[in-house]
Amino acid sequence: MYRLFVAIDLPEEIKNAVGAIAGRDLIGARWVPREQLHLTLRFIGDADEKIYQAVKNELGNVRGTPLSLIMKGVGHFPQGREPRVLWVGLEESAHLLDLQKKIELSIINAGVAADERRFSSHITIARLRETPFAEVASLEGMQRQFTAGPFPVEEFYLYSSTLTREGAIHRREAAYRL
Repeated sequence: MYRLFVAIDLPEEIKNAVGAIAGRDLIGARWVPREQLHLTLRFIGDADEKIYQAVKNELGNVRGTPLSLIMKGVGHFPQGREPRVLWVGLEESAHLLDLQKKIELSIINAGVAADERRFSSHITIARLRETPFAEVASLEGMQRQFTAGPFPVEEFYLYSSTLTREGAIHRREAAYRL
């Protein structure tokens, strides 16, 4: 059984910029390790060998244009007073939205149910547990002007993820050029 997702990797300079936010003293924050920072285009979840092979093959049919992305701002999910995820956002990109839609269609063609959630381009930088809203709001306020990039995107990846007590271990299963 595989636990799959499709993502764009971040270049080192972007990881460094995002990493400057991570590690701050924030109650209840479990920071994403720098080497695992990525932009998820589609979380697939559990897949057997047949679905894994179908997804891997269908993603090979995705055609897109190389693009450039800019990181911008810091926020949290869900909106409201009980934040669970701290993220860095991206400037709007029609090319990124087009790529994500093509990936979604290819995954549906592979036999996976459509994602019911609307795509939101972001980089998860921490998972939060019982973190006071005021602390999250303060960090967001300090990082309101955060930007990094632009950085080029010329490929995307299919990853598998294994959950362990120490956190997730990601393994690149396939690469796809734009």
